[in-house]
Amino acid sequence: MNLSGGLRQTQTILDRIVEVRAQKLVYDKKMRSESELHDLIKGTVKPCDFTKVLLNGTHLTPKKTRIRLIAEIKRASPSKGDLNLSLDAPKQAFQYLSAGVAGISVLTEPDFFKGSIEDLSNIRVMISDELGRPGLLRKEFIWDTYQIIEARAFGADSLLLIAMLLEPVLLKELIQFSRSMGMEPLVEIHDEKELEIALDADARIIGINNRDLRSFKEDLNTAERLIPLIPDDHIIVAESAIREFADVERMIIAGADALLVGEALVREKLSNRIIQTFMGIEV
Repeated sequence: MNLSGGLRQTQTILDRIVEVRAQKLVYDKKMRSESELHDLIKGTVKPCDFTKVLLNGTHLTPKKTRIRLIAEIKRASPSKGDLNLSLDAPKQAFQYLSAGVAGISVLTEPDFFKGSIEDLSNIRVMISDELGRPGLLRKEFIWDTYQIIEARAFGADSLLLIAMLLEPVLLKELIQFSRSMGMEPLVEIHDEKELEIALDADARIIGINNRDLRSFKEDLNTAERLIPLIPDDHIIVAESAIREFADVERMIIAGADALLVGEALVREKLSNRIIQTFMGIEV
């Protein structure tokens, strides 16, 4: 599918990630055509409503939950290096599911985050449709419709679109294309300008990244500053810099609907109690 616009030069680590990812994308397209991906999709059930699950949780979500949680599968990151290279994606995801998370974010980028598209499909196979399951978010650096079709074919219910990375016209077209595939994307922003672009592109789920990708500095004030600017009919997800219960409290008070937490969970020896701390349940 031919789209307008294109990628933006960000002067951040994103530029290097995209450079490497673009080479892999050429290879991926040769290995598996769009037609083959569409054939895979024919044998799958439609995605769950990611918007609804972020608002309502699953039947396993504790009644005491004060904020929904998207728990992440992540082995490494450019800012923090190796986090947990031995992480077993389906095992970790099952622990998240048992604790009652609303969503599971799966890093599928292989070079900088040590993930894979197979992590996504393996988790999707493990999670039965009868469980009232959490939504699966493909967290990736996406600018091509092939990647969206691939996300759908491998079991995603939603996917990440980064406003900083995409020209406004392309962002809008990728949002529309995602919806045509039955997936409501999470659109990530970092500042007021990107928020305006996301709203103009008709984003409905807005993720606020509290990490400055230029300096890697983290500041919860980013979400506290931007949340009041977002209309009430949008779902707000606070991302990064959320490590303890006090951080969760700040984001609840600020007005976030959900949190996306990775590093604090993949480093821990997990228990439902630890996971549920990030749902606003005080231990």
